[in-house]
Amino acid sequence: MTPKDINQLVTQIETHIECWKQFNHFITIARAKKFGAPDESHFLEIKSIIVQELELIYASVEAASPTREEIHALIGNAPSLRFLGDMSEGALRSLETQWHKVYIGWHAILGQLKVKQRTTETKTFWGGKK
Repeated sequence: MTPKDINQLVTQIETHIECWKQFNHFITIARAKKFGAPDESHFLEIKSIIVQELELIYASVEAASPTREEIHALIGNAPSLRFLGDMSEGALRSLETQWHKVYIGWHAILGQLKVKQRTTETKTFWGGKK
């Protein structure tokens, strides 16, 4: 993987993590039952971006965790804000636990890529091959 590829992938995963933060925000507003039609549309858009970006990322890097299946299950268990708002507190906590596992997994992958990024930059700086 070239330094440019690594930099691009780091940026892509950072953006993906931001979408995951927004997903969690929507769980919070669903719990409070304070959402409207624009929120539902934005929630669906965030879910679409997450799934699309997932495929782009996995085309570039192999990761044991989070798996596609875990992410698809999590997204599938949250079809709408209205659905989330009607879930029991226990079910919402379970969803948040799943979200947290995925969120931490993405940060682990990001950390590994940043190590590669720094190693590549150091080699380039000291005259190594680019």
